[in-house]
Amino acid sequence: MQGTVKDFDAAARTGSVLLDDGTELPFDADAFAAGGLRLLRFGQRVNLALEDGRVAAVTLSTFPLPGT
Repeated sequence: MQGTVKDFDAAARTGSVLLDDGTELPFDADAFAAGGLRLLRFGQRVNLALEDGRVAAVTLSTFPLPGT
């Protein structure tokens, strides 16, 4: 699944992503860490892995998701 970064707090390593249908999905520091990234910026396109309705990993759209 893909989305666009709506906001990102670099200190907390949390943020939210907008899906193409406008749905906003928050992600926590664990999901950010799982993607292996150091920073995200507003408007950046990202890939998302979902587990049990929550974002489990977020990474750049050009990077593979963890475990794939």
